[in-house]
Amino acid sequence: MANQPWQVLKPYLASAVTDSSATLQKLQHYAALIVQWNRNVSNLVSKNDEARIVSRHIRESIEPIDRVNDFRDSRLIDFGSGAGFPAIPLAISGIGKDWTLIESRRPKTLFLRRVIQEIGLDPMQVVHDRLENFVADTQTNGTYDVFTSRATLALGPTLGLAKELVRSNGAALLWKGSSLEEEMDSDQNWRDSWTLGDIIRLTDTESVVARFIRK
Repeated sequence: MANQPWQVLKPYLASAVTDSSATLQKLQHYAALIVQWNRNVSNLVSKNDEARIVSRHIRESIEPIDRVNDFRDSRLIDFGSGAGFPAIPLAISGIGKDWTLIESRRPKTLFLRRVIQEIGLDPMQVVHDRLENFVADTQTNGTYDVFTSRATLALGPTLGLAKELVRSNGAALLWKGSSLEEEMDSDQNWRDSWTLGDIIRLTDTESVVARFIRK
C-alpha cells in the first residue's frame, strides 16, 4: 500500500483528530485488508479501484469531516456498507460513538466484522440484512441521530427508508454523483419528511455529500 497517495488525507485528519499519525496507520491497515480480501476471498471493489482506494474511496469518505464533527457523539447507521465506505473511515477518524452497518451480501458482512475486530472499532455492529427488512423488524426506529449511505439506492427510496430510523432533527448524509439534482426533482416525496441542509462538493470529482435534516 506504499504507492497509495496517503498524503492527500493528512489535511483532513490534521483538523479532525488529535493523533493523526495513529489514525493514518489504522486507515492504512484497513486499506491493506481490503486489497487482501479483494484478491483472495471475494470482490469488495473492482480490480481497477484497488489503486484508487485512498484517492477515491477513503478520501471521499472523510473529506466532509470538518462539516460532521458535531456527530462525534452520535448514534449512526450506514446503509449498503459494502467494503465499509464511508462508515469505517469516518469511525476510524473519530466520528460517531456507536455505529450500525447494514449490508445484504454475506461475504461483505464477514469482511466488515473482520475489520472491526482487527482495528478495534467497537462499538460497531454489522447487520446482515436488507435495509427494508431491518426497518420493518427493528425496535430502534427513530432512535438514530445520523443515517449515511454512499452510492446505493436513488435518493427518494433511500430517504423514504431513512425517515423511519432517524429522530426528529437528525440528519441523513448521502454521497451522490452528478445525478443528485435530477434525483431530488424526480421524486419529491422526500420533502414530506426532510429538508435539504447543505451540499458539500468533493475535491477533484463530480461527487457531493448532501445533508438532509429530518423534520
